[in-house]
Amino acid sequence: MNTTQAVTDKLAIGLSLGCAIHCLSLPVILALLPSLAALQLDNEAFHFWMLVAVLPTSIYALTMGCKQHKRYRLVIIGFIGLGLLVLALALGEERIGEAGEKILTVIGAGFVAFGHWFNYRLCHAQNHKDCACPN
Repeated sequence: MNTTQAVTDKLAIGLSLGCAIHCLSLPVILALLPSLAALQLDNEAFHFWMLVAVLPTSIYALTMGCKQHKRYRLVIIGFIGLGLLVLALALGEERIGEAGEKILTVIGAGFVAFGHWFNYRLCHAQNHKDCACPN
């Protein structure tokens, strides 16, 4: 497995999970810690910049992994997730409400993380196919 591809898979998984955790926990954190309200972490700029980080890393890692293991389903799953993340940002809270935006974002992040997890596992398994180790 290409080291860069493995690193970007792991980075994309972390970004996707970070996005989901942000969406689910931020309202609770802001309610419990009023001083954090000044950070403006709940605005659209956070979602935009998170997407700017997620899109290139995900596209790179998924396509490089697909070239190696030829499982196009994982690329499709990852791209569905990316599409949901873009859709959540494009529609925004004004059109689909806060709950709708969170639902789309969490589902999208889940698809992206799922795609990257299996992409990483397949690439790792393919590189160790001839290994004599007990795994």
